[in-house]
Amino acid sequence: MRKHHLGLTEDLVIPTSKSTQHPDNAANPPWAEGQVIEGDTELHEAYFAYHALRCNEVMWDSEGKDVDTHVMRKLLSNYPDFFQKEVIGEDVFLTYRIPNPQIEKAERKIVTETLQIIPLSSDVASLFYKRKVVPIFEVILPFTTSGQQLLWIHDYYRKVIAGAQGVKLAGSMTVKDWVGAVSPKSISVIPLVEDMESLLVIDKIITRYLRAVRTRHLRVFIARSDPALNYGLFCAVLLSKIALSRLQALQQKSAVRIYPIIGVGSMPFRGHLSPDNVMRFLAEYKGLATATTQSALRYDYPLEKAKDAVRALNENLPNGEAVVIGREDEGLLRNCLEKFKAKYQGRVEELAPLVNSVASYVPQRRARKLHIGLFGYSRNVKGVAMPRAIPFAAAFYSLGIPPEFIGAEALRDLNEKEWNCMRTCYINMKIDLGFAGNYVSWEAINMLMDSHESFAKVSGTSRERLRNALAMLMADLAAVEETFSIRLGPHDHDAMRHENFINNFLISYSEGEDAQARTAFIEAAQLRRCLG
Repeated sequence: MRKHHLGLTEDLVIPTSKSTQHPDNAANPPWAEGQVIEGDTELHEAYFAYHALRCNEVMWDSEGKDVDTHVMRKLLSNYPDFFQKEVIGEDVFLTYRIPNPQIEKAERKIVTETLQIIPLSSDVASLFYKRKVVPIFEVILPFTTSGQQLLWIHDYYRKVIAGAQGVKLAGSMTVKDWVGAVSPKSISVIPLVEDMESLLVIDKIITRYLRAVRTRHLRVFIARSDPALNYGLFCAVLLSKIALSRLQALQQKSAVRIYPIIGVGSMPFRGHLSPDNVMRFLAEYKGLATATTQSALRYDYPLEKAKDAVRALNENLPNGEAVVIGREDEGLLRNCLEKFKAKYQGRVEELAPLVNSVASYVPQRRARKLHIGLFGYSRNVKGVAMPRAIPFAAAFYSLGIPPEFIGAEALRDLNEKEWNCMRTCYINMKIDLGFAGNYVSWEAINMLMDSHESFAKVSGTSRERLRNALAMLMADLAAVEETFSIRLGPHDHDAMRHENFINNFLISYSEGEDAQARTAFIEAAQLRRCLG
């Protein structure tokens, strides 16, 4: 975490390592009570991220769960020695992710409830530190598709919450006189951009917001998991690169400093930020200010390795400027996007019943209310309901067909210019596919092919549909082997043991032995050090 100089007297501290509550961990930390991290255990988790791992930001979800209005009070009162030295809002940071009222309509009142917490947190922190402290001053808006959505959140806080202090009550009493001044007077809204159309115009989305609020800096959150879920690995990487490019170009022609955040998991499908791949990750995604450290990175690796990974992020972020992609090259990459997207979505639609069935074995790691991801809203997939990214990926790893390879047959559809542009853009493509290829199980695939009738029956799909989908996945695997001259399948003892566990899972799954299936499912996930 470094200070960024904004002028003669103003310095801005931008966090570099953001701990999140994504439930991708196969193993639970020793301090967790039971299999689900919830309630006050999440408070200890935040302290653990700050104190033990040295993450300098915690993203606190208020989407999908009940809002705890006393998070700040509990943190400061439970861990006073630590927070006396590390001031929240100055040295370490807590940032709420709120629901998007336009998407998650059942939870839209949680937005106003969460925003009301911000001035309460300022009062609590100022009392604790015995001086004015503003611990929370920005929120994350998921599914951002327009600058207007950001302005609605910004204006609601400024006009309704902070603005309410001037309202006159009975007699001469004002709200400010009655309950005290509201601090901060305004907040920054971090757009979390997740769908293809919006990522391709991310610069235009934030420009409207920047012009309206006249800020000198903005953090922008690029999703990496949901694009992988919706469009596949290849599209997710290219979309991230195009988004980073457009943000870099916007910063170069404006007076605004932009600080990109990327939300990544530990396997290549969701970003490949693991303790064993930190430096390659940083080389892949140039132009970042902040990266997420999700639950698998923190809990599925030895503590010292997790700490080393966070230290590497803190020492190396920001990691330079993103490459600005020229108009012609962006056009070529957009051609690639359409080809990979079509192949990927066609396969996933056919496999939806099997994937949903297998995903039911993913253990719950967080107390969350279910909500569907963008896949369910996409017109391109005709409303096919799918699990979220983590259980989706976990299901494919458990079938012996890593999700990284879905739709890879599109590699054969690229012309020479498109291929050259893509491999220049996605620099670790062969490394990522080689890593994921270790989890390809030909034994499991042969079992699925030979017994497709029984697997179709247990998953509630037709045998023809499943057979055709499996044939398409075989074509994807063949395209990767031929294009990159690599041999897919287990190459080390851990991968061989992983194959044994998923074979055991498939046998138990097909025979309706749920308890044995769940055990094998978890054992495989623990070997690959994440659920999905």
